[in-house]
Amino acid sequence: MLFNSYEFIFYFLPIVFVVYFLLKKVNVSWLSKVWLVAASLFFYGWWNPKYLTLIIASIVVNFVLSKLMIRWKEKQGIVLTIGIIFNIALLGYFKYADFFISNINNVFGTSVGLLQLALPLAISFFTFQQIAFLVDTYRGETKHYSFLSYCFFVTFFPQLIAGPIVHHSEVMGQFEDKKNNSISAKNVSVGLYIFSIGLFKKVMIADTFAIWANAGYEGANQLTFVEGWITSLAYTFQLYFDFSGYCDMAIGAALLFNIKLPINFFSPYKATNIQEFWRTWHMTLNRFLTQYVYIPLGGSKKGKVRTYINIFLVFFISGFWHGAGWTFIIWGCLHGLASIIYRLWSRLNISLPKWLAWFITFQFVNFAWVFFRATSIDQALTVLKAMVGLNGFKLPAAFASIVPSLQSITSPHLIWGLYDISVYIAAILIAFVIVLSQRNSIEMMESFRPTWKHAAFSAVITVITILSLNKVSDFIYFNF
Repeated sequence: MLFNSYEFIFYFLPIVFVVYFLLKKVNVSWLSKVWLVAASLFFYGWWNPKYLTLIIASIVVNFVLSKLMIRWKEKQGIVLTIGIIFNIALLGYFKYADFFISNINNVFGTSVGLLQLALPLAISFFTFQQIAFLVDTYRGETKHYSFLSYCFFVTFFPQLIAGPIVHHSEVMGQFEDKKNNSISAKNVSVGLYIFSIGLFKKVMIADTFAIWANAGYEGANQLTFVEGWITSLAYTFQLYFDFSGYCDMAIGAALLFNIKLPINFFSPYKATNIQEFWRTWHMTLNRFLTQYVYIPLGGSKKGKVRTYINIFLVFFISGFWHGAGWTFIIWGCLHGLASIIYRLWSRLNISLPKWLAWFITFQFVNFAWVFFRATSIDQALTVLKAMVGLNGFKLPAAFASIVPSLQSITSPHLIWGLYDISVYIAAILIAFVIVLSQRNSIEMMESFRPTWKHAAFSAVITVITILSLNKVSDFIYFNF
């Protein structure tokens, strides 16, 4: 089930909300928790019911292992190792088996059949979340939670499908806090406000850019200079508003139940260096990789060379986590190299003008997204060749009417054939203005005051968005 669907907005969310607080009101708190866990599993199973057994089995095994670590102090290391192997094996089987098989076939000329498994929804997210819980249990940083509370922690539907990757310390206490047993008018108003903004971002902005990005990548061989840039920027903004919209909707939906999820997105395209970008893009994934990969590897405490190796490994893992393909690995490695270069540059104490630092950072991110989006390395290189003019430099025919001398380098149409070139350029410029000059959703939420203006704004953009829900599309991060 998708946040941007009629089923979720008009049926699932209101029914779950009303029943949850009715059960809270009649003092059967445990039953309200059962209800929310059951609803979350229904939400998960809507996509593919057969994978319900997978997530339930994962929850049971990880919970049992966490209890064994508490009980068998002298064997905690062994239990933790078993837990990590179990989780990585589960993720590896469903997400990476065909990738390894196909590469083995290519290298050795074998013909081993592919498993052709459908990727279980959210497996990358709930796997990392539970690994973190096991590691923290080993470190003695978790409390004694019931199985029901643990299920609540893993399956809570606003964060289940595409994050944030929640840390137990952030939400477990909120689940148990009796202050959260009744409906909060403030949380409901803020939640609906942020949810409506996220819905608008996804349906009206991200899905519009998706049309242009998809057309560009599907016709990559036809792209020339201008079209290449429109294609890359269309995807760059599609991904931004898609993921930002999802994060807003997750936070908004959780607030209805008095649960505050961690911030996962905070204006990353305003970053003036790659380190700042990663502090504001998919923040909980970055936190997980820092706490449970980078620091255990030694972090920055074992010399410069080891630090750079650790940084590169973290981004390699980040790329591979996003998808089982060489394009994702290249994307991760590019960010690893950029992070190392930034560290080396910082040692020179040379300060760039802020606008130039931003421009370099944004252009790197934009170029790297080409590999993230492309279905193959060849397709990525084709788009990049167009962006640097190697596929030809053609301007839309409209330019010739303004400057007749440009007639020789114009093309009668763009590959999309939907609008005049000015529409694409205007949309991209508006996206830049929104991304760079406007407050982000978190800042808007923190300064929110329930007024009729906010209510009217939420109502208007919600109505506009719902009227545009003629086709429901997946969130990009649902695929990871």
